Amino acid sequence: MSQLDRAELARRGADAAARLGRSGVELVALTFVDNSGISRVKAVPVARLADAAAWGVGASNSFDFFLCTDTIAPGPYSLGPVGDLRLHPDLDALTELAAQPGWAWAPALRYDQEGDPHPQDSRALAAAAVSRLAARGWSARMAFEIEWVVADSDGVPVPGPAYGFSRLTGNSAYLRELVSALDSQHVDVEQVHPEYAAGQFELTVAAADPVRAADVAVLTRETIRAVGAHHGLRASFTPKFAPGGVGNGGHVHLSLWEGARNLCSGGDGEFGLTGTAETFAAGIFTRLPALLAIGAPSVVSYLRLEPHHWAGAFTAWGLENREAPLRLVRGPAGRRATAANLEVKCFDLTANPYLVVAGLLFAGLAGLDAGARLPPPIDVDPGSLSAGAAAAAGVRRLPRSLEESVAAFEADDALKTAFGAELATTLMDVRRGELAELGGLSGEELCAVMRWLH
Repeated sequence: MSQLDRAELARRGADAAARLGRSGVELVALTFVDNSGISRVKAVPVARLADAAAWGVGASNSFDFFLCTDTIAPGPYSLGPVGDLRLHPDLDALTELAAQPGWAWAPALRYDQEGDPHPQDSRALAAAAVSRLAARGWSARMAFEIEWVVADSDGVPVPGPAYGFSRLTGNSAYLRELVSALDSQHVDVEQVHPEYAAGQFELTVAAADPVRAADVAVLTRETIRAVGAHHGLRASFTPKFAPGGVGNGGHVHLSLWEGARNLCSGGDGEFGLTGTAETFAAGIFTRLPALLAIGAPSVVSYLRLEPHHWAGAFTAWGLENREAPLRLVRGPAGRRATAANLEVKCFDLTANPYLVVAGLLFAGLAGLDAGARLPPPIDVDPGSLSAGAAAAAGVRRLPRSLEESVAAFEADDALKTAFGAELATTLMDVRRGELAELGGLSGEELCAVMRWLH
């Protein structure tokens, strides 16, 4: 039996359409993120929103098998050209697009023709992970950092030194319009600044419910793209714009809460972690090799994961250690009760943010189930340790290739079970498809292929 209350969805859709129509909105973009991290879209006229809310918009099952290059990978759960799914907009997340006049946007949930959730719907999986955490009396707050390279129409990064005011000054109108658009879309921007790489900027937003955080990551990136177009600029979110440069990360900030108490602060553990937060963090830490297949899911991801690039290439954690893939950010004295959080630094923006949310929460829950513990923290660049010191501290390189990450994921029963057999299998089919298509390219060739896809 269908889990959808179609009459109520139609009523709410009609109300939303009337409101949008009064604001001049004519079209609504419905997006979902596929297993290769690309946001796919169908759009409906605003007059059709009520029908789309109740009955969905058709989309092929084959999107689960799309590579970022649009090649369709094979797999045991593929139906090829057969079958159909329905995209249902989440009306609670419906947003007028400030940088695209006449348009609104809503993330979609995918259902089958009978009205049951699609087992490979990543947004539904993220919501299920949040619910599983809530069933144990905890909640999480998350935020994605967005890094991107701004380039002119010829693909040349805008000039200016790393973190330089001149780079900001030269792009001040672009950045002002961007932050204004995000504010109009109820995205709470905390900071924007030039970053290290040529033409690179970073934007951070306030932490939110994990599913909302993933929605904001999608919305923010498309707003960056749209505002850039107004200024004759292009945006690249690739992990490696050029082989020799510093890459774009997709760092994730996460805090664990029990009611109004932040469990990442005020505890008796290392740096004020509570026992629950440490065990949750340890579940993530021990699964970082497997989680890279979710959070660094592309062949090009591993050009970024190099030592001494602040990318987090070693199995290490620590306080404010930017070379560790897992670091504790405490915040300033006096605000730690609300500010303290864990940052995962080894992920990038080729990842599906909903899968990242699910992977981190499921890994943390597995850590709680197992009573996992963090090793001693590392307070130096782990890449500077001698071979003996690294071995003694348990520090080793994270996977150096997508192939290694796939093997680690497939060996992790907790993550595979949490994701479900169908999605877990298909994800790795897509990863192997990308390896087959792109794994033999040189760094220069790979960067050229990937530069503008995400």
